[in-house]
Amino acid sequence: MIEDPSSLTTVSPETAGIAAPKGISKRTQIARPANPPATFDRKLKRYETKYVIPREMVAEVREMIRPFCESDAYGTGNPPTYINNTLQLDAPGLNLHYAKLWDLVDRFKLRVRTYGNPVGEYPVFMEIKAKDRNTIVKLRCQIPFKQWGEHLFGDETIKGVHFKTAKETDNFYQFIRLVKQIGARPVMLIRYRRESYFGKVDEYSRVTFDSQLEYQQTYDWNSWGGGGVWRALDNPMMQTRRHDKELHFSGVVMELKALHEVPQWMVNVVTKMDLWRVGHCKYSNAIWAESIFRATPWTPEYEIDLLRYL
Repeated sequence: MIEDPSSLTTVSPETAGIAAPKGISKRTQIARPANPPATFDRKLKRYETKYVIPREMVAEVREMIRPFCESDAYGTGNPPTYINNTLQLDAPGLNLHYAKLWDLVDRFKLRVRTYGNPVGEYPVFMEIKAKDRNTIVKLRCQIPFKQWGEHLFGDETIKGVHFKTAKETDNFYQFIRLVKQIGARPVMLIRYRRESYFGKVDEYSRVTFDSQLEYQQTYDWNSWGGGGVWRALDNPMMQTRRHDKELHFSGVVMELKALHEVPQWMVNVVTKMDLWRVGHCKYSNAIWAESIFRATPWTPEYEIDLLRYL
């Protein structure tokens, strides 16, 4: 469940041989901070593709990958799962959301993640996920749960926060710098249940199934959803719309990840199940869903479709 906090990950999904979906390719002059993270280690390539599949398909895919994968040690139950809690930060003008909406070639996300429900047992992970054209880089660091808070982004010197490696320390200050630079603050909480598997025969491969997706708008750095209202995200209204086709089921988000080369067993899953790759951003989906209740921000491609479900 908890990845190496100092890992750098580069991604080129097109290399996986799976056609990318049609989408918005506009370029717009959305204000965004200069100098996003640019330390890319291109020797570490990880390919990622996402699919929204019917719930009844999960068991079949699980059987297909069983000879090649083992379950994540952090999961519990049968099948083993865990709860992922993500706090999304954004600028006052939702610059990071709009950078995704308009498919800008140079963009990044700021997110804070912990695990479990209720929270508090696991550390807090601060993460920058940057995209430069077809390359994705993750910069990650972790701090004890009790040390997380708004105080990290004030003007006073940060004390009592220590890291195991110089790279993790650098990732921490990169995160702090970007938050301050764009005036980022909490915007949305995303929570979901993840079923996760790691490859047994490959250098790195991973399969995850995300379900019970829900969101909560928040302005609080430390609430983690306590006392707020959670709204569902895994429903036909938001989750299964494709750019050229709409699927009428409440789906599970499946993600395939591989290092260097996509293993043949992954390709077999995609071809046998006739899967269609989608660009699925939980944060932007939550922004669009919340716009129904607040009439802002504008949701251009989804606006008419959303109204049909009211």
